[in-house]
Amino acid sequence: MTAKQIPFTPEEYKRRLRLVRTAMQASGLDALFVTDPSNMAWLTAYDGWSFYVHQGVIVRLDGDPIWWGRGQDSNGAVRTVWMSDDHVHGYRDNFVQSRVRHPMQDLARILKDLGYENGRIGVEMENYYYSAKAHLTLIEELPAATIEDATGIVNWQRSIKSEEELIFMRRAAKISDKIINGLVERVEVGVPKNEIVAEILRDAALGADGHWGDYPAIVPLLPSGSDAAAPHLTWDGRPFQGGEATFFEISGCYRRYHAPLSRTIFLGEPDDTFKRAEAALVMGLEAGLDAARAGNRACDIANALAVPLEAAGITRGERCGYPIGLSYPPDWGERTISLRAEDETVLLPGMTFHFMPGLWMQDWGLEITESILIKPEGPAECFCSQPRKLFVKTNEQAIPRPSHIGGSDRLSDDLGGFEPSDDGLSGGKPH
Repeated sequence: MTAKQIPFTPEEYKRRLRLVRTAMQASGLDALFVTDPSNMAWLTAYDGWSFYVHQGVIVRLDGDPIWWGRGQDSNGAVRTVWMSDDHVHGYRDNFVQSRVRHPMQDLARILKDLGYENGRIGVEMENYYYSAKAHLTLIEELPAATIEDATGIVNWQRSIKSEEELIFMRRAAKISDKIINGLVERVEVGVPKNEIVAEILRDAALGADGHWGDYPAIVPLLPSGSDAAAPHLTWDGRPFQGGEATFFEISGCYRRYHAPLSRTIFLGEPDDTFKRAEAALVMGLEAGLDAARAGNRACDIANALAVPLEAAGITRGERCGYPIGLSYPPDWGERTISLRAEDETVLLPGMTFHFMPGLWMQDWGLEITESILIKPEGPAECFCSQPRKLFVKTNEQAIPRPSHIGGSDRLSDDLGGFEPSDDGLSGGKPH
């Protein structure tokens, strides 16, 4: 390995490569072509905004991986991957978005040169970045090879985080906490949403505890009022309104590692529906965290969550979590395990999840979530330090605030309007 400034130690990359090769051998593969940018980075440290064109990593049973992509992006690969420069291959730019040729023709040439013309080659068919045209072209160019679906082979090897990875996730969590703290301070009636998002992005990029912040794989999500029934709405320029709840789903990110977190802010006084939902949701979260133990199953977390929710008359049809770690847009999940009643995957120490039991009702929504680590013993560890409760800011409806929220001349006297919910079951319990 070279002496480049890669994120992790050479031993860490060797560990990852061993895991993937073992999985390849179990599947009878001679080579694996990886196109998921998260998997590419996990294996090679490659980091660049180039996933809008065809690129990938060739993993062999021996020899270092080979980065392959657009010629102009090979300069970025040389500067970021741990392999030597002769393991970086760039294709000509006339392959890009051409109607007469396809980058997979160049990839097929390399695979032939490596001796895989008749081999068994795995590809990530269920992947955002591997198109139907790419697959058809590869089959046409390698007619004697067996091209088969290897989706998830690398993803599953990422399930258990190393100590080096957990350091990065804890740094990301500090940024998540900083973002939520800023939201609780700044969100007020009359402030346009886009101004709040600007502060979210600023906090995310500035980082925390001396560590810079990366861009997250998902943009901030912050629907309000009846729009909060839809979990994946972003923002516009409308101001926050009194008498409405807004959930904020965000994530700090450090060197592509995430620690997603969601909290809900209510401007005004929540009604009994919200208070009962908050109490049930917090009870469910606490029960799920207690069930999130090594040796239990993914479904045990979901089932523990469901008991207090169903007792309160709340039925959720969606999964309540997924694995997290290193990710690129458009998703910060790892696309393997799901926290739901049907998934019996055994929980192992070092697994990390976004435990996110959002409530998306007909005309309102509520999210209180945690990023968690499965420990060798005991219940899960929460990466972030926010209290699990509905944040309530009173006396805001009658006093619209100035729209400008930057600078040091904030109206700090009004922070006394922040109160926890009165429902004793939520309690604002720290963790």
